[in-house]
Amino acid sequence: MTQGAVLGGWREGGYPARLEERLADDVVRCRLSPRNCRIRPGQHGFCRVRANRGGRLVSLNYGWSVHATEETVETEAVFHYEPGARILSMGNIGCMLNCDYCHNWKTSQARYVEDKDVHHYTPEQVVDIALRHDIKVISWTYNDPVVWHEFVVETARLAQRKGIVNLYKSAFFISPEAIGELLPVIDIFSISIKSMDPKYYRRITKGWIEPVLEGAEAVHRAGKHVEVSTLMVTDLSDDEKTARAMATFVGERLGAEVPTHFVRFHPDYKMTDTTRTPVDRLERARRIALDMGLRNVYLGNVYDTESTDTRCHGCGELLVTRYGLNARVLGVDAEGRCLECRADANMRRIPGMTAPPAVPELPDDDLDVATFEWYGDVRAVHVQVRNDSARPDRVYHRRDRAGHERGEWGVIGLRPGESYRFIAAKSAADDRGVAVAVPRTCTSSLHRVFDRAHFPTSGAEEGASGSDVTPLPLFVRPVRGKE
Repeated sequence: MTQGAVLGGWREGGYPARLEERLADDVVRCRLSPRNCRIRPGQHGFCRVRANRGGRLVSLNYGWSVHATEETVETEAVFHYEPGARILSMGNIGCMLNCDYCHNWKTSQARYVEDKDVHHYTPEQVVDIALRHDIKVISWTYNDPVVWHEFVVETARLAQRKGIVNLYKSAFFISPEAIGELLPVIDIFSISIKSMDPKYYRRITKGWIEPVLEGAEAVHRAGKHVEVSTLMVTDLSDDEKTARAMATFVGERLGAEVPTHFVRFHPDYKMTDTTRTPVDRLERARRIALDMGLRNVYLGNVYDTESTDTRCHGCGELLVTRYGLNARVLGVDAEGRCLECRADANMRRIPGMTAPPAVPELPDDDLDVATFEWYGDVRAVHVQVRNDSARPDRVYHRRDRAGHERGEWGVIGLRPGESYRFIAAKSAADDRGVAVAVPRTCTSSLHRVFDRAHFPTSGAEEGASGSDVTPLPLFVRPVRGKE
């Protein structure tokens, strides 16, 4: 992995792109998304990471990524595929949309990307990270994997050969041809449907809804595991109309068993003059969807509610309990059935899952211990560590509970020179924070996570605007004509 890579490298380079149509006068058409961008020599598509170089379509972001990060499958709005599973999250640069509230605008909008946030990986390196850290799922996520198509397809194929599951978290503004190339290598599709209102889609996301819904149907018909979510934006889409429209689409065009998530919004990007979604509106949306016949309806980005738990639709037994980004399987067998009544819970399991290594006490090594206390709605952090020594080393982490209760220390092994990022999230109501113990031969930093699927680019030491409401950096609108 190349650290601190110069961005000019990806802007000036180019990897042969798939789904190219060559036109007259060296013009190319990109058939990756429904935009079908027509690109002249030297120009870029809407995403700004696919370009025409000498009359051929190239991908500028092949292998260029934000830091690979260990998280849990719940961060991707996936509740019915091996709950609690550790995943390796991979995000990149650019997007085929430009949502006014984007939680990852610093990387999704390529013009705002900074050198410090970009690293380079090969497909082999990504798979090697997952194997060495015993992670069974690679998640293609954050900005949106659609514009990383070549790298995703090639890496997912390699991962598949090694027995690794591939998860695709996307707004799914994608062409049928591209879906066809994903189906053989992707196991899980988590699809973010931004709204069910076509006018909202055009105005807020700069895309259109029809191909998103058609794509969701296509992967469901192909027998893939599908879960859908919608971000309930305060006073825009957090109403009964949205809930009913989502429930109608899922029930009539996918299936009542397809997990559906109503997700809490935080102000960001061009929409900071508002507030987080009131939780009672989310609860109302969930109740409407359940009353309309959906079986598995959940809330996202919320804590201290039973609306994130899974109960058997047959006998009502508690099958999975969740707190934030953490999950505990209680009543589901290896075949995804209720242990009590044997009803199908519509839940897929991954054979051979093992718990990550842990120790009861810290070793006597020379370690620096840092702590971060949860506050307000900031209940997760990314911990980034780098082993600067010439020998393998280990870092440790654990949750701190109220009443001085202490759990075991999780252990993460690092190769010489390896940089690694992982999530630590509040796991119970009495969690006070997280403690991280790092050898003095390692460099480390903490980054506040504002809700799941948010990739923080600012360190905790840089402060936080709006306390627990809006993360840094704040978006500054460019002067007209200079964007």
